[in-house]
Amino acid sequence: MNTVAERFDYARKELGLSYRELGELFEVTSDAVNKSIKRDSIKPKYINTFSDKFRISKEWILNGTGKMKEENDNSTLNSVTFYNDNIMYVPLVDQYAYGGYLNGFNDPEFLEELPKIPFLVEKEYKGEYLCFEVKGDSMYDGSDESIKERDILLCRNIRNDYWKSKLHINKWDFVIVHKENGILVKRIVKHDVEKGIITCHSLNDYYEDFDIDLRDVSKILNIVDIQRKRNRR
Repeated sequence: MNTVAERFDYARKELGLSYRELGELFEVTSDAVNKSIKRDSIKPKYINTFSDKFRISKEWILNGTGKMKEENDNSTLNSVTFYNDNIMYVPLVDQYAYGGYLNGFNDPEFLEELPKIPFLVEKEYKGEYLCFEVKGDSMYDGSDESIKERDILLCRNIRNDYWKSKLHINKWDFVIVHKENGILVKRIVKHDVEKGIITCHSLNDYYEDFDIDLRDVSKILNIVDIQRKRNRR
């Protein structure tokens, strides 16, 4: 990659952004973005906006030196993008992608291919985010705290080095990616830090509590928001 445009376009692809999405960010047409890249004539204000928004190193874009991602950014390139500071587009793992996610959650290409959905948020969240479509009724008991089948959950990844301290189980419900049992949406009612055991609870009384050894878990995400389809039935 010898030119500014080549590096800029490489970062765009790594972030999973289309020309249309960049056009919305820069308030220009997708064709204008495409032409500016092809002609290697990207305006400095676009580079500044792009760099600030996605924490891509300006020095890397302009000169090709250093790393693409800024050193103080611990997040991964997980294709989460923001527009107008209050809409975030997040990759969605729907019911039909559950099996594929278990095999591909560490594969950047798999994550890039997931569809993105918009979430209205009060501020720009930091961290690694993913949405899951709920499968099953284990978290439904008719209360306001219920999570229904086909709800869309906005989730934030909890790095596994944080599992060595007690999880904030009184504040959040969780999505747990189990190596054998798949994707579970549960409330954690106990976390034995010393033994590395969590006790999972379902709001639906039909399901009994059970323990999980954290050595059998690939990911834990806390549920920060929910989208629900409305109908009269």
